[in-house]
Amino acid sequence: MHPLALIFLIIGVPAALALAYIFIRGSHSLRRYVLTRIVLTIPMVLILASLVFLVLRVIPGDPVTSALGPKGSPEVKERLRTNLGLNEPLFIQYGSFLGDVLTLDLGNAMTLAQRPVVDELGERLPATLELIIPASALALGIGLIFGTWAAVRRKKTSDYGFRLYSVAIYAMPVFWLGLLFQLLFGVWLGWTPTGGRIEATLGATVDRTTNMLLVDSVLHGNWEAFRSVLHHMILPTLTLGLILSGVFLRLTRINVIETLQEDYVAAARARGIRERVITYSHALKNAMIPVITLIGLQVAILLGGAILTETVFSWPGMGRYLVDRITARDFTAVQGSIVMFALFVALISLAVDIIYSLLDPRVKY
Repeated sequence: MHPLALIFLIIGVPAALALAYIFIRGSHSLRRYVLTRIVLTIPMVLILASLVFLVLRVIPGDPVTSALGPKGSPEVKERLRTNLGLNEPLFIQYGSFLGDVLTLDLGNAMTLAQRPVVDELGERLPATLELIIPASALALGIGLIFGTWAAVRRKKTSDYGFRLYSVAIYAMPVFWLGLLFQLLFGVWLGWTPTGGRIEATLGATVDRTTNMLLVDSVLHGNWEAFRSVLHHMILPTLTLGLILSGVFLRLTRINVIETLQEDYVAAARARGIRERVITYSHALKNAMIPVITLIGLQVAILLGGAILTETVFSWPGMGRYLVDRITARDFTAVQGSIVMFALFVALISLAVDIIYSLLDPRVKY
């Protein structure tokens, strides 16, 4: 099975079950809200794809000349331009482009032996997911734990310390922090690798089912490869997770402070409920709703940070692929990569909206 199809299947089955539950057991307003969000996602994806199409065609320069260089003969250039459909009128190019996007036919790369872009992305999207999923979990864990800690100890030394950390870490350029970690933990201390995804000698020993090496090594019992992948994941995951943790920490702190001032919290204290139970079972639970909303808003930032992180750590994901294709002036690969990024952001935003509607019964549409 194609890695992209497998990933969409893994994501799609739980999503389909959740939607079935909503439409069978949910209220009328909840069903209407979810259906409206699904319908609104379609024009959003079309607008994003149209912007990609427009921007790549109005920027100065000829993609064929840029890809082939000055040594390309006029005959070769004309043949490639015809194959890409660049000689057609703009509206015909646009119609063909939308049709290809709807069928996930992103064309063939102009370089890399003209392989289908979908196949290229199918090899690299799992690597990006393998990076951003643990990085998101790390950022969310740090934000929730220390944000709640800071809220409970408001205006104390620890609170000021966590607030200073959140501002400082969010202001750091992700590539600078990555280079700093490489120098400290990889070069000076020698604790971790400074780049790559797995030891070169072990890469060929992994049977690639999903192209997520951590998952594949577990599925096939290749524990030596599993340890190598984990070892290589430490620095890029730490870099990306710490950068994003600052904003989650501040948002959690603010919402827990506001929640602790609500009347039902005062009533719980009057009944003698322990402060720890009030904080973590009541205040944090309600403070989670805006934090979950923020996760959807941070997806684009997360992918942007993944581009820089993958470049710094030579991580063979979609971000590094996009940078390499931009450098090679590969028009179709750049177009396909950006479209895939846009689809991913749109789907995550839709999923977050649905989760938000399930957690907060006050959501109406």
